[in-house]
Amino acid sequence: MNHLAIDMAGVGKTYRFFSLENIELKLPRGEIMGLIGPNGAGKSTSIRILLGLVHQDHGDVCVLGHPMPAEQVAAKWDIGFASEDMRLYESQTLGWHMQWMQSIYRNWDGGYAQRLLKRFGLRAEQKLKGISHGQRVKSTLLLVLARKPKLLVLDEPTTGLDPVARHEILRELTDVMREEGRSVLFSSHNTQDVEQISDRITFIDRGRIIDSMDKEMFLDRWRRLRLEAPFGVTLPALPGVIGVRQEGRLAIATTNAFNPGLPHAYEQTGARVQRIENMTLEEIFVANVERSREEVEV
Repeated sequence: MNHLAIDMAGVGKTYRFFSLENIELKLPRGEIMGLIGPNGAGKSTSIRILLGLVHQDHGDVCVLGHPMPAEQVAAKWDIGFASEDMRLYESQTLGWHMQWMQSIYRNWDGGYAQRLLKRFGLRAEQKLKGISHGQRVKSTLLLVLARKPKLLVLDEPTTGLDPVARHEILRELTDVMREEGRSVLFSSHNTQDVEQISDRITFIDRGRIIDSMDKEMFLDRWRRLRLEAPFGVTLPALPGVIGVRQEGRLAIATTNAFNPGLPHAYEQTGARVQRIENMTLEEIFVANVERSREEVEV
């Protein structure tokens, strides 16, 4: 059996004012991947392609062992999709939606759905027309999660939620991952949400994947070195350093391949290392995007 829940290889799609270029996206089964990118980066287009809603111009897409879009019907039985702008029938109750979903999906878990009702603070008898945005998102996630899909595809699911609602949803997604074989693709521009639950991180910008690796590797390899240089000396970008910003005697060197010998190498140039700082995922993302855009413009 294919060990990948998602396998996109060399995927491209061209529109008039935007194009995806050679997308490589591989999500092992049982893992959570955070897909991070600015608005308009290509996150939603990539998701539409892997769901079979949009056909790629070139490249191969395989989801849960099914080539897409050729076998999208078979694949979608085991895919759960939710986004912050999904629409439900406002004139109907959440309970009506639950019964409707149960009539369609063979893996519907009624007991789990009832537990989610309590955890999310929802009422099955309430019509959806009068509920808040946060309750609507939680209702959508309940309908998706209770199907027990093998792959969850979430497109900006926490957008517009208050901190408490975001915490509840992220906690539930973390619990879902405890079940064997469950995989999640979590698309967002909110790096804090992604960092909290993801095993692997992929950065996308302007239709291109600019970096992808294990989350802990990102956090371990990226560092910021604050340096003091001798007057009149311009510090070099040593191997592994992607940029040096210097103002007078003070400088900041950013590296995406930190090693213990790097501080010593800068001291050999006459600089004094003031401190070495870990970087947040948001800082790593911004540095990655800036570097990628500079390389394209050169």
